[in-house]
Amino acid sequence: MTGPAGVGRRVAVTGGAGFLGSHLCDALLDRGDRVVCVDDLSTGRLANVAHLEDHPGFELALADVARELPVDGHVDAVLHFASAASPPEYLARPLATMAAGSEGTRLGLELAARHGARFLLASTSEIYGDPALHPQPESYWGNVNPTGPRSVYDEAKRFAEALTSAYRRTEGVDTAIVRIFNTYGPRLRPGDGRVVSNFLVQAVEGRPLTVYGDGSQTRSLCFVDDQVAGILALLDSSETGPLNIGNPEEISIGELAGLVLELTGSASGIVHRPLPADDPVRRRPDITEARRRLGWEPVVALADGLARTLDHLIRQEHVAAHPPVGP
Repeated sequence: MTGPAGVGRRVAVTGGAGFLGSHLCDALLDRGDRVVCVDDLSTGRLANVAHLEDHPGFELALADVARELPVDGHVDAVLHFASAASPPEYLARPLATMAAGSEGTRLGLELAARHGARFLLASTSEIYGDPALHPQPESYWGNVNPTGPRSVYDEAKRFAEALTSAYRRTEGVDTAIVRIFNTYGPRLRPGDGRVVSNFLVQAVEGRPLTVYGDGSQTRSLCFVDDQVAGILALLDSSETGPLNIGNPEEISIGELAGLVLELTGSASGIVHRPLPADDPVRRRPDITEARRRLGWEPVVALADGLARTLDHLIRQEHVAAHPPVGP
């Protein structure tokens, strides 16, 4: 990778107007890198990068990365984050999701190859499926239904990992793979289907919190600032991965609902719905390798991260202007 971190390297970020991608754009610019954000706004939003419009180091290219990657000039790194990420989004866009993981990954790898750039693939904990091993280390091959409804995302990411690894072995491209576990924070879109935004919006609006199944299934939730720090640590290293980046603290969905109700002061009840097909029962990263190889681990406590996410939702008027229902 040309030049040390934070001294004006030029970085292409596909999906840069999305939730996680936009936070990466911020962090790269803050440390002195230049950013080319590529997004077709199918799930990303201009509002996520509007504050960067006049930044001298920021460029925005509107394009579907499965069709083209219009990045002119030299780049030092390519971060491939373009994909629908929440279940309702990728279930509504199955073919586009698979295209982003296949052809989008190939075009990103070709761009990196042309410039001798480092390529970082955003993979996911979903490649582990409904894991039979807990917590999940990178050496675990997963328990995935390859033809179920969620497979359009799971298998797209698994293929992207295989393609990235093949380019490294056969073409000599400098690659890295990050497996991202559940991430939350400001800029999560209300109603996007992720549990944190769903619960916060429902609680603030006084609607029942929707819990799928009996609420005993678990997730491990990583605040976006911690996630970005881990991703950049991997980018700046010589590690290839795959490396798990996530929070190893596990919480049940039922416990999370109670925490949200306490945080918001809402008197909302809880309504149970059937579990979606292939929904994982437990999800928790083993981050031994990230600690050892990158010196990284999350530092933001869940209660603090939820409060910061709620504050953003309210300040940005992302939820209906109803006061929390409660005493």
